[in-house]
Amino acid sequence: MVHTAPPVSRGPLTEPAAGRRTRPATTWAARLVSAPPVWRELALIALFYTAYTLTRLVLNGGTAAAFSNADRILAFERALELDVELGLNRWLLQEPWLARAANYYYGIAHFAVTLAIVVWLYRYRPEDYRWLRTALMAATAVALIGYWLYPLAPPRFLPDEGFVDPVQALGSWGLYSGQSAGALANQYAAMPSMHAGWAVWCGFVLARLGAHPLAKAIGVLYPLVTVLVILATANHYIIDAVVGTALVVGALALSWTLHRRRRSPRTPPNAPDTPVLPVPRARTAPEAAGTPGAPDVRADAAVADDAAVTFV
Repeated sequence: MVHTAPPVSRGPLTEPAAGRRTRPATTWAARLVSAPPVWRELALIALFYTAYTLTRLVLNGGTAAAFSNADRILAFERALELDVELGLNRWLLQEPWLARAANYYYGIAHFAVTLAIVVWLYRYRPEDYRWLRTALMAATAVALIGYWLYPLAPPRFLPDEGFVDPVQALGSWGLYSGQSAGALANQYAAMPSMHAGWAVWCGFVLARLGAHPLAKAIGVLYPLVTVLVILATANHYIIDAVVGTALVVGALALSWTLHRRRRSPRTPPNAPDTPVLPVPRARTAPEAAGTPGAPDVRADAAVADDAAVTFV
């Protein structure tokens, strides 16, 4: 005699059965713990900035080489019709208030904006902080070598070409205003332009990681405004900006590639390949019925999915 038990209610699927997993919310404290130690980062920044400052003080070949290189840069740009610096410089000086604002922008934004974004990355995006910080430092290190190998007089040092230094012309404050500031910096370190390079780095971070549309918009505009300022104030040639931008873009690409490789799972080089087992083909009912010793699939199909069968 066959007794059929009543169907058992399966009920709603629980979250593990449905394949969903809950994950604890990531707080800013947890993200901060995963970041590198603060003291180590501060020491690294201090060491790097010291090297940056000392290297900029070194002028390889003297000022004669710097002015000779400036003549070559101008000739190269004029041959390609890229010499937009003089026109921008004259346009800026027509508006003294704008020229003063550009002087302050050139002297402050370069360090203040970059430092603010570095702190923001460390505080809120530690998972991206490492590779972005590495890219910034690598690009700047290569730029320091460029300053030593290729001294270059900025356009503001070429009055015979028609350029005017807005800081001197307006008696305004600027990055190199005053004897002390001028003595502590290599003013012939124009190639590549890390004003442009750092601005591109900052813009990339804001455009890629900024949550608000305004932050992304600033990320696009900030490098453009910076390049306009460094050209109009006669501190750089457009070639300087192009090389500085290319340097940072290359450093970002290389650092990101290395970052992804470190995060990707690694397979031992000598590990044998996992054999792929063939999946047996499901037999049809006639095939199963004609095979000696095969179960009666027709009888099995007659049993309902939600019924349990017991024999007495």
